[in-house]
Amino acid sequence: MFCPACRHKDTKVSDSRVGADGTTIRRRRECLKCHFRFSTLEEVEILDLTVVKRDGRREAYRREKITAGLHKAFEKRPITEEDFMKLVHAIERDIQARRVSEIRSSDIGEILMEHLQAADSVAYIRFASVYRKFEDAERFQQELQRLFKKQRRVKRPHRA
Repeated sequence: MFCPACRHKDTKVSDSRVGADGTTIRRRRECLKCHFRFSTLEEVEILDLTVVKRDGRREAYRREKITAGLHKAFEKRPITEEDFMKLVHAIERDIQARRVSEIRSSDIGEILMEHLQAADSVAYIRFASVYRKFEDAERFQQELQRLFKKQRRVKRPHRA
């Protein structure tokens, strides 16, 4: 790890802490030459995963595609950067849990929508409207009604 202050190649780790979601490690470092202190963040990265697009094309998995879609869905919605990254990590954890070398983009979309629905119903509807290609207000209304039914079932108290 190069020192960001003097570019010296040797640093020492003085402290390591696992992130709250268990998928990141924050390391406190110090340059052995100039004694500059800084932190680094390590996180899990999905490697060797091919995404099969709807038209049959194949491309390497890229986190940036998921984060770009989520950023659009959460635009002007109340979510912290920490919660946003927890959501990304949860989605990637579900992708990795499939233990496959190829995954259809539609499968990634469904995983993403499942997490969005649990996180924020407005962000979910925004994403679903593009992902499922809503063509008119009636399709929006159908999806909203489905979402409301599901939320009512979850909120209904259980009787003994």
